[in-house]
Amino acid sequence: MKYGITEADRIGQTELPDGRRLGWAEWGPEDGVPVLFLSGAAMGRSLGFGGDVVAGRGIRLVSLERPGLGASDPDPGRTLDGWAADVEAFLSARGLGRVPVVGFSQGAPFALACAAAGVVRSVAVVAGQDELTHPDLSGLLDPHLAGMMAAIGADPEGFAASFAEKADAEGMWQLIVSMSSDLDRAVYTDPAFEGHYRRALAEGFAQGAAGYTRDLVLAMSRWPFDVAGITVPVDLWYGGHDTSTVHSPDHGATLARRIPGARRHLLPEAGGSVLWTHAEEILTALV
Repeated sequence: MKYGITEADRIGQTELPDGRRLGWAEWGPEDGVPVLFLSGAAMGRSLGFGGDVVAGRGIRLVSLERPGLGASDPDPGRTLDGWAADVEAFLSARGLGRVPVVGFSQGAPFALACAAAGVVRSVAVVAGQDELTHPDLSGLLDPHLAGMMAAIGADPEGFAASFAEKADAEGMWQLIVSMSSDLDRAVYTDPAFEGHYRRALAEGFAQGAAGYTRDLVLAMSRWPFDVAGITVPVDLWYGGHDTSTVHSPDHGATLARRIPGARRHLLPEAGGSVLWTHAEEILTALV
């Protein structure tokens, strides 16, 4: 299988009002309907999805790197709300307007922050991380994950500094593979996929681990917005074979109940790799 992975048609950086630059990559026609893509943990801009369908659908997929990852300048003290402001400035600078956004895995809270701030017009959360501090999930969390979250809650800056000392692209790859189901492991280690994923992780750690560890702390702390206040359309996509402990412990069931009008798609035959195995369905529903 190709999994819809192709080389980006365009790459670049865009300067924000404060002088920082955000790195991006694009697939599809320049005059296509823009769709913003916020990738998973520690992933750089090169690993898109749906590369085999975006042109035919008239979609311009824009993968945007968060601060400190890949070609994006760092912003050590950033917040989820601050990220939404960055996205708004990025979209304005590039003349893209309010666009649909896809948030994959750890990209989900960053996508939902944009929705809560009203800077995007619809959201697809794909194998997304839930607000793991929410009381509805307290009894469902993996014990190791719960311990990590307790450490973050007690000393977020200390945790980030300590975790950054040992985090790297190879360790992230091994963690992803170890947490994956047999179905997802077969996708990620497929020769047609593995090299692309590893390349994206190498990009993500190109400036060191600080960008990733800041993302981790923000995603696993209490979010500064209430998903119940989101008013744009939200689709939640999960695969029944997704065994990652850091996504949603109930495959988005409680998250769907908390977001007004959210549509939950649970695909029993898919896994956490649903972004690449069902890209056309996800993009069609979004746009």
